[in-house]
Amino acid sequence: MPTLEALNQLLDHERRTRDEALLGLRDAETTRDTADSQAAQLDAYRGETVQRWSTRFREPGSVALMQCYQGFMQRLDQAIGQQQAAVRVAHQQFDQAQAVLREVERRVASVEKLIERRSQQLQRRQARREQVLSDEIALRLHTRRQADSRHGADPTP
Repeated sequence: MPTLEALNQLLDHERRTRDEALLGLRDAETTRDTADSQAAQLDAYRGETVQRWSTRFREPGSVALMQCYQGFMQRLDQAIGQQQAAVRVAHQQFDQAQAVLREVERRVASVEKLIERRSQQLQRRQARREQVLSDEIALRLHTRRQADSRHGADPTP
């Protein structure tokens, strides 16, 4: 059976692990939010670009300009696709960091509960020892008083 000291050391370790997991979750949250923001900015930029160029294409223009626009839009769509993949990865990492934190918090709570139970157990043992000692003292005193009263002595201690 582990001692309270060992359990307290384990609790300290688990709390440090929890703190690290919490930092990891915060980092993952920042990464996720940044990825979401960048994806939203790219989508907004794409919308603005389409809007701006759609009015331009209503006027007669060159084929070369249209090809340049199409090439640019393909690269922009590719960048948006890459950013969406980064968003998915960031969300997965955030979800994993949350799961890790939940598991570590569960372990911290388990160790805390074990320490609480062990402390209560030790207190009960100590109370029983004190009760046994008190009973022994009372029995000795009672036995001595009886012996003294049989011999006619003063029963006061």
